[in-house]
Amino acid sequence: ESPVTIHRNERIIAYMIVAIVGLSIVAFFAVIIGTFAGMKGPDFAVGVWPAVAYLPLIGLPIGLLLIIVLLVLSVRRRGKEAANANNKR
Repeated sequence: ESPVTIHRNERIIAYMIVAIVGLSIVAFFAVIIGTFAGMKGPDFAVGVWPAVAYLPLIGLPIGLLLIIVLLVLSVRRRGKEAANANNKR
């Protein structure tokens, strides 16, 4: 058996997933902590808070789509590698 290598495109997409989902989770917890600290609805409408509040709403679906893209790319690559291994026999 040969070791499975991750190609550059798959590695880049994996890092994008980690970054987007990680930032979204941090923003989600920031909103929870802000609410727990006593911030109300109007307080989240000033400064950087609107971006922090909407980041999970945008980032998590994008992360899910990127996971699906990574899965499709990985399955296609492995299928091609398996077909090439069968043709060499």
